[in-house]
Amino acid sequence: MSRRTAAGAGLTAVFVAVTAAVVAFGATSADAAVGGSGPYPADYETASTLPNHTIYRPQTLPAERLPLFVWGNGGCSGNGLDQQNFLREIASHGFLAIANGAPGGSGSTNSSMHTASIDWAVAENSRAGSKYYGKIDTSKVAVAGWSCGGLEAYAVSNDPRVTTTAIFSSGLLNDADDYQLRRLTKPIAYFIGGPSDIAYPNAIDDWNKLPATLPAFMGNLDVGHGGTYGQTNGGEFGRVAVLYLKWRLKGDTAAGTNFVGPNCGLCNTQWQVQQKNLTLDGPPPSSPPPSSPAPSSPSPNPTTGPLRGAGSNRCLDVSGQSQADGALVQIWDCHGGTNQQWTATAGNQLTVYGNKCLDAPGTAAGTRVQSWTCHGGANQQWRLNSNGTITGVQSGLCLDVTGNGTANGTAVVLWTCNGGANQRWTRS
Repeated sequence: MSRRTAAGAGLTAVFVAVTAAVVAFGATSADAAVGGSGPYPADYETASTLPNHTIYRPQTLPAERLPLFVWGNGGCSGNGLDQQNFLREIASHGFLAIANGAPGGSGSTNSSMHTASIDWAVAENSRAGSKYYGKIDTSKVAVAGWSCGGLEAYAVSNDPRVTTTAIFSSGLLNDADDYQLRRLTKPIAYFIGGPSDIAYPNAIDDWNKLPATLPAFMGNLDVGHGGTYGQTNGGEFGRVAVLYLKWRLKGDTAAGTNFVGPNCGLCNTQWQVQQKNLTLDGPPPSSPPPSSPAPSSPSPNPTTGPLRGAGSNRCLDVSGQSQADGALVQIWDCHGGTNQQWTATAGNQLTVYGNKCLDAPGTAAGTRVQSWTCHGGANQQWRLNSNGTITGVQSGLCLDVTGNGTANGTAVVLWTCNGGANQRWTRS
């Protein structure tokens, strides 16, 4: 299928008009469910620091951290309650779901509101005194949307903080927008309303243009463009969305079996399934764990995650969650934010945000380390030693919490290696 700009403009209007009609029809549904079917009854709230958004969350925050689900409404509607049954259902299973638009709001939304939701969640997770302090898993983020809202999700899917993208009854409208497909690097899922869905041809066209190695799932349920969002707990789309998010954002491989393999849980049901490059991230649920590990074979350290200082019990942290080159590195209370997620690469780099590296701008003792766009230089290469120290390849000096400090904001520098607690780091 070749999309033409003129046709795309017409389809945009149809997306908005048809979806708005469906939303208006479903807004008075008598079976609106408060709470959802999950273990954490959920409702919505607003925040003055995130205007024009609706935040769906468990009424009582659980001990487990909440992955983030960011949603664009059908028709790019400015009413954050339009798909409330669907979003409450997701939140009730231990997710923080943020919809564009205020409760009962009007007007339209745009993709920058997805980004604002992620920014707000990261900030609240790090802000002492916030009820969300340390409660959000900001390393697990899904961007999603229905119809016009799906176009908003596409637009931000290359944000390095995004874990997966979910497109509901939507597809790019013009060939000129195909660059948004080419830049995809994280798993994507499509949940479409079958051949009677006005978005079906465009979604199929997108599917056929995905990068060759991208993990992707498509499920078509013959319900048309309106989906099942207004049904109790979001209906079948709500049920399947929860399973997908449990798999991709919580590592639940039992949920993942609904999407992976020729005998997947959704295969041979009312769903019409297509798959590309899908594997479970862990062993199948039917594979029992070993009864006891051999003492001589300890589990390897994870290659991605926080680096916790042995002396301070605080984490290596990019100051202010900045993604600018030259942002200084410090220690801070561990909160799981993306500015504390460090990946050890095969090239001996320690990356953060996906494209920034731990960087030493000098070789002298006392040089303060920073984050900088990765370029492969020796000043961005590090050796992770068996005693927990981290040595700069260029300088031969160790990553050191200056002055044996333990307070939030204490600088991290290069220093002569001495094996002290302020130079030892563990994965946590």
